[in-house]
Amino acid sequence: MSNTVVLNNVRIIDPSRELDEVGTIIVENGRIVAAGTDTRNQGTPEGATVRDCTGLVATPGLVDARVFVGEPGAEHRETIESASRSAAAGGVTSFIMMPDTDPVIDDIALVEFVLKTARDKAVVNVYPAAALTKGLAGEEMTEFGLMKEAGAVTFTTGRETIHDTVMLRRALTYAREFDAVISCETRDKYLGANGVMNEGLLASWLGLSGIPKEAEIIPLERDLRIAGLTKGRYHAAQISVPESAEAIRAARARGGNVTCGISINNLALNEIDIGEYRTFFKLSPPLRSEDDRMAMVEALADGTIDIIVSSHDPQDVDTKRLPFADAADGAVGLETLLAAALRLHHSGHVSLMRLIDAMSTRPAKIFGLDAGTLKAGAKADITLIDLDEPWLVSKDSLLSRSKNTPFEDARFSGRAVATYVAGRLVHSL
Repeated sequence: MSNTVVLNNVRIIDPSRELDEVGTIIVENGRIVAAGTDTRNQGTPEGATVRDCTGLVATPGLVDARVFVGEPGAEHRETIESASRSAAAGGVTSFIMMPDTDPVIDDIALVEFVLKTARDKAVVNVYPAAALTKGLAGEEMTEFGLMKEAGAVTFTTGRETIHDTVMLRRALTYAREFDAVISCETRDKYLGANGVMNEGLLASWLGLSGIPKEAEIIPLERDLRIAGLTKGRYHAAQISVPESAEAIRAARARGGNVTCGISINNLALNEIDIGEYRTFFKLSPPLRSEDDRMAMVEALADGTIDIIVSSHDPQDVDTKRLPFADAADGAVGLETLLAAALRLHHSGHVSLMRLIDAMSTRPAKIFGLDAGTLKAGAKADITLIDLDEPWLVSKDSLLSRSKNTPFEDARFSGRAVATYVAGRLVHSL
């Protein structure tokens, strides 16, 4: 096969250059030679694989910064290989794998295991996140320097929250020496500890215990103050209420080096979707009210929220086919991330440029990944999108080993029709 690829007549959206124009992308030996209107007169390299992309959009490959994988320890839910194929089908060319495995990714050997397995079996780029504390127990810091050198791109609490403020201060101070990002979940250990959905009238009607907004806001505001104290790089993994967005704005106004993400679920769904105790909608953070959802969409549009993540969290029938209160949190999302986000574009609430920025350029920049741009010389990770392609989500068609999607039978407009990683076609409809 030719190692040269030419994508003709394609609408190129590249937030790293604020570029939105119709032109040509030329790829040679896994790298982008040129991308834009200025390539039209260069001619087609001999032996190139040429694709007419009229009506399609080319973006930097999507980057998902929060993906849970069962390997090692729970391969029946998801492996690195199966997650990578799900990612490719969704237009995701790079993802950051959370350390919540068995054993926890908290030492060099396990970081190297993830990287080696990804090299051998994955069709997209897989970057390991290392545990901030040993065993994610919140008691003893891991060795940041050695694990970053081994390939860890961030240090995180995964599904857990750091409750010891002294530990968090030490971690942020220590990580600063390595220019490392500390990524934290923010859920209070006690407030709403027994809650299973958003606290409010609907929870009362359903007879379910609620999780108040304050369970997210209080630990977030605490973390942001400690980040300001230490001058460390802090990332709130996923916020879900407008008060959290306000806290992020205030921290930045004080000079804090802080960023934040949001799950696509909290942008596309609300608590009413739970319906008759549908456990695929039992998530963390919980689905909030429609007013909260719209406020978060606005915070994404204005740039307060930096990135969108899938929070891909495979669960099997043993953990989901249970009474709502007993079911595990989490949903798969790699394959539906882009399509669900495009709803915000089609509704006119968020520009396509901002959406791609939040799903590619910005996460690559925050975590220092070789991704998120179509500029000349960059690695040729490219997502080709048909913005209007209608499709129906069928759980049987999902490539993930687990099928716990909240978007089952959802009708979408727009999806990835081709995904290239380092110039190699890894997914095509």
